[in-house]
Amino acid sequence: RIMDFVRTVLVTGGSGFIGSHLVCSLVTRQPDWRIINLDNLDYCCSPRSLQSIEGRANYTFIRGDVCNSRLVNHIFKTENIDVIFHLAAKTHVESSFESPSSFQRVNVDGTRVLLGAAQQARHQPQRFIYVSTDEVYGASLDEVFDESSPVRPSNPYSATKAAAEHLVRSYWDKYKFPIIITRSNNIYGPRQYTEKVIPRFLSLLQLNKKCTIQGTLPKSRHFLFVSDAISAFLLVLEKGIVGEIYNMGTSCEIPIMQLAKELIRMVANISQKNLSLPLNVLMYRPRVDLRYPIRSEKLQQLGWRAEVSWAEGIRHTVKWYQDNPDFWSDLSEDQEQIRSRLEKAPKNQ
Repeated sequence: RIMDFVRTVLVTGGSGFIGSHLVCSLVTRQPDWRIINLDNLDYCCSPRSLQSIEGRANYTFIRGDVCNSRLVNHIFKTENIDVIFHLAAKTHVESSFESPSSFQRVNVDGTRVLLGAAQQARHQPQRFIYVSTDEVYGASLDEVFDESSPVRPSNPYSATKAAAEHLVRSYWDKYKFPIIITRSNNIYGPRQYTEKVIPRFLSLLQLNKKCTIQGTLPKSRHFLFVSDAISAFLLVLEKGIVGEIYNMGTSCEIPIMQLAKELIRMVANISQKNLSLPLNVLMYRPRVDLRYPIRSEKLQQLGWRAEVSWAEGIRHTVKWYQDNPDFWSDLSEDQEQIRSRLEKAPKNQ
């Protein structure tokens, strides 16, 4: 018997790191909602991320490309989609300099295809939530960005996210299509692919390799634990105002150098005085921005608080990578090639 679901939610990129946490959360917390995951299973996705919900009656997986307008239009014709969380994107800054056209295709064209199909759907969606990034603000030396700060992306990745945001806003301006945009800090936690800084350091340490840090500047990042990000998405869905942008950030700013040292201590149990061992510092890295501090008062006024402390979040994350050392290791050959290229290439911290 087909259940009558009270709401149908489409998550694009639901097999990725953040997407899989969002999908699992929705499927388990909302058994009366139907959750559809559209994902093309790119190199940074693992089907294992969704193992816990695979058999659930309210979960459907569609393997496909968000740029495929025939497929996307078909989904909106045949399903009564009430809510869209659009997460499908290419996100690796370094790679965006190597292949900007693929970032343009997925991040901009994919958003355009999805918006067009959603806006023309016979069953009108109630919410289209576009998941963007704090990187659209560009680098900051001393200013803290709020939602009205100018957008000054400084790499092809953030430029495509900013372009997609403008597309999304245009549908609000022209059609009053019910969009909401979120811009978040670096999200971290279990199941994140090993090109991002925390899992990369952890996987290098597990292989007894050195952590490589580039640059002379005191580079730091603001980190948000994935469960706090998910609670922000769910809150924005219920209480967010259409047409608005919400920053999702924390005051937890960690210098990359300190991050590496903390992880080395946690993984290798090396005493303070011997800490020079697994660190490899390169003295230049012109492409990377200094820091991205953002204000999140707007989201906090809806009732959101980041609840997981850095100490708790990083401990939980390290433990997960120690307990699941092979999660990313049975990669296909093309993933292996990407991985070996990533290990050789200068990294995006």
